[in-house]
Amino acid sequence: MASALDEDEICNDDYYSLLNVRREATQEELKAAYRRLCMLYHPDKHRDPELKRQAEQLFNLVHEAYEVLTDPQARAIYDIYGKRGLDVEGWEVVERKRSPAEIREEFERLQREREERRLQQRTNPKGMISVGIDATDLFDRYEEDYEDMGGGGVPHVEINKMHISQSIEAPLTTKDTAILSGSLSTHNGNGGGTINLALRRVTSTNGWGEVELGAGDSHGPLFGMKIFRNLTPRCFVTAQCGLQFSSRGVRPGVTTVLARHLDKNTMGYLQWRWGIHSSMNTSIVRDTKSSHFTLAVQLGIPHTFMMMSYQYKFQDDDQTKIKGSVKSGFFGTVVEYGAERKISRHSVLGATVSVGVPQGVSLKIKLNRASQTYFFPIHLTDQLLPSAVFYATVGPLIFYLAIQRLVIRPYVRAQKEEDLEKQRESSASNIAKKKQEAEAAVMLMQESVRRIIEAEESRMGLIILNAWYGKFVTDNSRKHERAKVIDVTVPLQCLVKDSKLILTEATKSGLPGFYDPCVGEEKSLKVLYQFRGVMHQVLSGDTEPLRIPKQSHRIDTDT
Repeated sequence: MASALDEDEICNDDYYSLLNVRREATQEELKAAYRRLCMLYHPDKHRDPELKRQAEQLFNLVHEAYEVLTDPQARAIYDIYGKRGLDVEGWEVVERKRSPAEIREEFERLQREREERRLQQRTNPKGMISVGIDATDLFDRYEEDYEDMGGGGVPHVEINKMHISQSIEAPLTTKDTAILSGSLSTHNGNGGGTINLALRRVTSTNGWGEVELGAGDSHGPLFGMKIFRNLTPRCFVTAQCGLQFSSRGVRPGVTTVLARHLDKNTMGYLQWRWGIHSSMNTSIVRDTKSSHFTLAVQLGIPHTFMMMSYQYKFQDDDQTKIKGSVKSGFFGTVVEYGAERKISRHSVLGATVSVGVPQGVSLKIKLNRASQTYFFPIHLTDQLLPSAVFYATVGPLIFYLAIQRLVIRPYVRAQKEEDLEKQRESSASNIAKKKQEAEAAVMLMQESVRRIIEAEESRMGLIILNAWYGKFVTDNSRKHERAKVIDVTVPLQCLVKDSKLILTEATKSGLPGFYDPCVGEEKSLKVLYQFRGVMHQVLSGDTEPLRIPKQSHRIDTDT
């Protein structure tokens, strides 16, 4: 339910956080939390005119939260739409007399309608640019043939092939989609292009069909059909047939793939292809959270081979992957190894070294940027030269580390700071308001906190000595950053009851006396407290539930 709320609404007007209750809180839990805050904020308990005015504002806010969360219909709307869903003057969400279940059904219906509108406006462009580079002169130089020619000492590196392709999707209806694609290719001065139009229709939840028309200056007109069908929940089949018209006549082709889930993470495939390159292929693909494994065998004309590949996925923020593969067949043997890593929010950079007989040594660099792919295969040598393998392996690694340090990290850091600055500017007025409310709440808590401390001291109970909330800098590599914290000792002591402090999983910035001191950044709560005369300390994440006192928080004073 909470996921439907806008992020700014969760941070700024989270009624659950204000009352310090769970999102599944019962009516009794809500009533108990409301009564506790009423005793603190009720205007009649304060004589000072300024304190009375501040108490009235906070009391009204608490009363508003209680009224919403204790009304089933209003609570359902708030859980789905946030505070704006309760504003009748802004936009009417749904009839207020409906039950919570009906409100959620209405919300799902509206979500589907919005998704359909977005779908019809989306073209989903995809593209690829491939630039083939011949760098064999770096390692296989025929210097004896060019001794008498000027400039013979400089290796010659050239671009010998290029390929550019692009496609867009145009949803016609919720079931029909038109796909337009085209490509241009050139190799050693000879080139050509193709253009294709495909119409896809979703026939049911279990399948779809597609018709394709194409034309090109090198292959001639093309007509094809493709179908997909789920045979069972664990098995599906695809079938594709096509007619290629050329000066040599009509060339038919048929491809059929049968796939089955062998277990939760493993797929098995059987493929049969008849036509220009006839073959039979079987493969097993296992994909887990930490690895990807493929084993394939193909019998065909002219390509018969066996291939095995393995990819390990590191569980880090950069989604680092290392991979290796072996492929052997009538064409020879190829060993490949490489890695890829996320370098920004929308970009993934990868490099692969290919060593084969008789193919030689190649370096393949790939950059995925959103839906665009940039591919640079660099052919280094036709022979198996250790020097070529060494430079193909070490060169990209050194280059990446240099670029990572000099370009990528500064760029990502600057981008993050820019996003945070924009977020701070957009929420500055609201944060200022929340800060005033928090300072007012702390002033109103003073008398209650004094009584709570006296009661806790009399029973050797829970005393909050110091508490800070915000961004803490504990990593030595981030010493240049400044901590951004606020003192929340008084608000936390005010929440102590019967020598216990319980905070729910809601963001702590919405608690009485709290506000967000560092918008958009990771926050924590650090508490130093005394229980039964013994010092304790704990550091808790912003949305982590917290219960104190606990034995694990105890500070060992024996050392």
